[in-house]
Amino acid sequence: MQEDQQFLEMLVKALVDHPEAVKTNRTVDEMGVLLTLDVHAEDMGKIIGRSGNTAKAIRTLLRVVGMKHDARVNLKINEPEGGRVSREMASAMEPNGNDSMPSEPKSLDQAIDDLKI
Repeated sequence: MQEDQQFLEMLVKALVDHPEAVKTNRTVDEMGVLLTLDVHAEDMGKIIGRSGNTAKAIRTLLRVVGMKHDARVNLKINEPEGGRVSREMASAMEPNGNDSMPSEPKSLDQAIDDLKI
């Protein structure tokens, strides 16, 4: 296991309630290193964070670790089976933060549910 993958596992396991469910995969191609992360469905909110801030911080730290080894490191967070992901979380899960989901207005109940992360 490479240093960036070990760092990601250590960091994520410290944040979640189900560390045994944390799985990472590392692939290298011409674009650099891609780390994919799988966590327990109940832990998605902790990994994404409010407005995706935790996911952004994890990506920033991984880039710093990558720079130390002259590698470009990206992180993809996989949605767990049966998981419910809001539009905000889905854009935070993408490595480039692209929001490709259609924008439709939320009901008041949906907006309140999104705040309970």
